[in-house]
Amino acid sequence: MANPYTGKPDRAFWKRAVSSRHYSQLSDLAEPIDGFLDARIATAGSCFAQHIGRYLRNNGLNYMDLEPAPAILSPKSADRLGYGVYSCRYGNIYTSRQLVQLFDEAFRKREPVDAIWQKGERYYDALRPGIEPDGFVSPEAVRMLRQSHLSKVRRMFRKLDIFVFTLGLTECWVSTRDGTAYPIAPGVIAGTYTPQDYEFLNLRHRDIMDDLVRFRVALKEVNPEARLLFTVSPVPLAATATDNHVLVATTYSKSVLRAVAGEMTDEFDDVHYFPSFEVITGQPTRHAFYEPDLRSVAAAGVAEVMRHLLPEDALPQRPQKAKGKRRKLYADEADVGYEHCEEGLLAEAAGE
Repeated sequence: MANPYTGKPDRAFWKRAVSSRHYSQLSDLAEPIDGFLDARIATAGSCFAQHIGRYLRNNGLNYMDLEPAPAILSPKSADRLGYGVYSCRYGNIYTSRQLVQLFDEAFRKREPVDAIWQKGERYYDALRPGIEPDGFVSPEAVRMLRQSHLSKVRRMFRKLDIFVFTLGLTECWVSTRDGTAYPIAPGVIAGTYTPQDYEFLNLRHRDIMDDLVRFRVALKEVNPEARLLFTVSPVPLAATATDNHVLVATTYSKSVLRAVAGEMTDEFDDVHYFPSFEVITGQPTRHAFYEPDLRSVAAAGVAEVMRHLLPEDALPQRPQKAKGKRRKLYADEADVGYEHCEEGLLAEAAGE
């Protein structure tokens, strides 16, 4: 007898698509994105997003890098200073609120009141404090570099075809004066925490949805053909500022972010979703894709995510000089590279 599930493909049934297969045999997790191979792609987001950018760049896709490292820097020094990590040198953008505010600042719609933090005699860009580990010599140096940075961000948003954004956190610290959201709590890298100047904010579903809808509208105003690709970071919270156990807080954050990403995809034809979160955290992997700390994603996990993003037979051909060499799918530790993650400093800063 026919029912609504009659004739559904294997991917619709847990037994056929999941429990009867090894994780390496899983397929059809994501719909192909038209024109992805030829698109100008920019990336941003939380720590896990760094792997996506490296993969695209290493495998010959049209990955945008608007703030390349100065030629004088060695690769190691450039990486330490946050060059080549994302399409612009904005560091980690953990929340939807950070993303919206970056866009508005780049297009001169807002100017944060509290944007420079101090540590000793050095000064830091409070909105990307990790890019210069040793800080700057003066506030003026911070402002000059930030203005240059914002000009590159404007160009990126105007020129990209697909913007890949990895949602990482719902928790953030904001200025009580103007609501500016920071990537890390004041006092961890630089600055001084004072309750009258900063407050904790745990974004809800409606907050994030409003942020991303607003961002999409603003992006389409400057780049009508732009498309969005959302992912959710599988990296658990390093620490929570709520009263909940960090495991409960992590589940809240990831659940809300995943729900918003799905709703955005359902709502808009130019918004897509890629299931990196499901690939890493799903039952088929039996948690094999995490390092012993149960937080860091192992190289094999990164490789598996990238296999689903773009299968090897779909990737463009390597340049002539690299023919015959194995394609870099992050199967080796050396391919993963250093992961910049301010959030990982929270436990250390708390004396853990």
